[in-house]
Amino acid sequence: MKRKLVLENGQVFVGEGFGSNNEAISELVFNTAVVGYQEILSDPSNCHQIVCMAYPVIGNYGLTDEDYESSSITVSGVIVREYNDVPSNFRFTHKLGEVMDEYGVPGIAGVDTRQIVR
Repeated sequence: MKRKLVLENGQVFVGEGFGSNNEAISELVFNTAVVGYQEILSDPSNCHQIVCMAYPVIGNYGLTDEDYESSSITVSGVIVREYNDVPSNFRFTHKLGEVMDEYGVPGIAGVDTRQIVR
């Protein structure tokens, strides 16, 4: 399913949707961490923000019940270059997209996150 990211300055990015089908209007922030996307997306300091992940592959190790910073995903949306829906970590209990759907958080993949961060 195609999804659009529309910025306040008029820039539009079109990509593939994952997570929830909801729409989100929120402040856009970015994160450059190589690992720890579960902690970033459940960190209360990112509450009600759309997080653009600068690291190119997100979702590849899944989520584990023990690694949340708070009780749930707290962000309003997630932007990634490449979303991987096949977790490889032996500890994973859920796929990122499944949990995002459960909490009503939309995601967009396949966009140039480097350009967004700049």
